[in-house]
Amino acid sequence: MSFAVAEKRTAMAPARLNVSGVSFLADISGALFQEDERLLIVADLHLEKGSAYAARRVLLPPYDTAATLARLASVVIRLAPRAVIALGDSFHDVRAGERMAEPDRRALAELQRGRDFVWVAGNHDPEVPTFVDGERCATFSIGAVTLRHEPIAGEQAEIAGHLHPVARVVSKSGGLRRRCFASDGKRCVMPAFGAYAGGLNIRDAAFSPLFPVGVTSAHVLGRSAVYSVGSAHCRPD
Repeated sequence: MSFAVAEKRTAMAPARLNVSGVSFLADISGALFQEDERLLIVADLHLEKGSAYAARRVLLPPYDTAATLARLASVVIRLAPRAVIALGDSFHDVRAGERMAEPDRRALAELQRGRDFVWVAGNHDPEVPTFVDGERCATFSIGAVTLRHEPIAGEQAEIAGHLHPVARVVSKSGGLRRRCFASDGKRCVMPAFGAYAGGLNIRDAAFSPLFPVGVTSAHVLGRSAVYSVGSAHCRPD
């Protein structure tokens, strides 16, 4: 069945994803949701990427932070987590907080109201702006699963971001390239959540040390559902 046909039959359908015995919902937004503990996990928000590029005279529409926070707010409203865990590169650089507009600061504060926030350090944001509430840490654990920003080769039972995985899927009806969760059942690399975050094909050599026998499943973000696609159906760019 093609994605186009399947998407007419589903509405906001997540996929079930298992990481070393812990079950998650892979949400269409690109977030993971651990239902038992009501934990929402996102990676690579890259807030203020647009303003960082503007400072280098690479002009992009300056709406990425507002768009990313609005998307995150819609997921929070829909899933009602008790805590949100952001897996690093939440801010595009260490000065992103200085450039953040006051309406976006208020939107973030409102998003945090009534729930815990955990900010895992990333390579872009080793320090989160001081005005932002929440716990700061290098890693976070859910049972035996370690949550961190950069995946570590040889490690198992981890959820990470950093690589911004995408899958290029080809079928008889055509092809598409979409953000995805890359997993082998022991490890999951999450898609970037940020509006301006790019993507790296899961066939890229950067994934080889993490998945020695290949990504078992790409949980691909469609328009109305998440589709679990075997790696045999994923192609290089």
